[in-house]
Amino acid sequence: MSAVVTKNATAARNTDPADVPRYDVERVRREFPILATRVNGHSLAFLDSAASSQRPQPVIDAVVRYETTTHANVHRGVHWLSQRATDAFEAARTTVQRFIGAGSTREIIFTRGTTEGINLVAQCWGHANITAGDEILITAMEHHSNIVPCQMLRDATAAVLRVAPIDRRGELDLQQFTALLNSRTRLVAITHVSNSLGTVLPVQELTALVRARAPRALVLIDGAQAVAHMKVDVRSIDCDFYVFSGHKLYAPTGIGVLYGRESVLSAMPPWQGGGEMILTVSFEKSSWADLPAKFEAGTPNISGAIGLGAAIDWLSRVGIDQVHRHEQDLLVRATAALECIAGLRIIGTAAKKSSVISFVIDGIHAHDLGTIVDGDGVAIRTGHHCAMPVMTFFGLAATARASLACYTNDADINALVTALRHAQEVFG
Repeated sequence: MSAVVTKNATAARNTDPADVPRYDVERVRREFPILATRVNGHSLAFLDSAASSQRPQPVIDAVVRYETTTHANVHRGVHWLSQRATDAFEAARTTVQRFIGAGSTREIIFTRGTTEGINLVAQCWGHANITAGDEILITAMEHHSNIVPCQMLRDATAAVLRVAPIDRRGELDLQQFTALLNSRTRLVAITHVSNSLGTVLPVQELTALVRARAPRALVLIDGAQAVAHMKVDVRSIDCDFYVFSGHKLYAPTGIGVLYGRESVLSAMPPWQGGGEMILTVSFEKSSWADLPAKFEAGTPNISGAIGLGAAIDWLSRVGIDQVHRHEQDLLVRATAALECIAGLRIIGTAAKKSSVISFVIDGIHAHDLGTIVDGDGVAIRTGHHCAMPVMTFFGLAATARASLACYTNDADINALVTALRHAQEVFG
């Protein structure tokens, strides 16, 4: 069997229904200027989108347009530029609200990214509501950005941190997760998609379990690896918090979103103090602005928010469902191609995966793999992927990770396969 991907490769989900328009990946690729880059004389095969995706031209244009025609501080000025900047900034918030199905723009808090959103919840809601003996539940596949804030919250409140285990396929042990839920559980913080394994968790089902077995608990979902790859509706999921980063969603770095249920956010104290988040200030006391301003102290990342709105508009025009089908079909073909490489072992073989393939090759350290394939123009991620407990579970120091996006094509996977075979030749 050939390890090279072809457009006719057999895959269970490789044929779209007749009424679904064909996904034109080459047309999508033309909207990403960076994909024309050559690396060491090779066409760039960018397979590191789980770390940070590239930006399409409409996002670049939106940021440049703001910087060159609209820049002013938002919310505070009566002059024309400030009004225009404020309108663009708040339009981006409305775009986010609609994209994830939130009930109101008051539920959309702009942050620096997923990490800041999780820390905000831990600091503001956690410190106000969790006490000694309460329990926090996470899974064994979490990113450090979820593990560490929960550990800090545990240490500050004398709570107990519980970890629901995974199996050798990288799937959550649903029976153990359910058994760990009880009347003492106060926060359940789980990923939607594992960044190191690609596992897609059934977050709607898990949230329903939390509601039934731990009615005092709130649910926080790390959606950093989900929102660019599948349709997300926070009200259908019924979570209390959902966080994600713009830079994994074809938007600029330094911008992210915390969705919070309005009733929960309203009851939470602010995290940071300063301008914008206040209603009144005197030397005796201060009072807080309404949502969402209460959690957005100081001048925000205006161009980042506008870029995020433009990225969501662009992705919506392309079609998130079409992107999902394209990536799932390519994931099947890429997995089959990699499995044909002797000595290669995929880490994370869950039945339901998103567009991440982590792997190791016998006799070659992941970092060496990354260096050699880079010489052939292939960009992959190597290391522990900010998921050291996952590596420990599988008895590994690191893996190589190829991650797919809307612009990934069969040629990228072919380039990866060729480069990996080259690495095996180098290491003999």
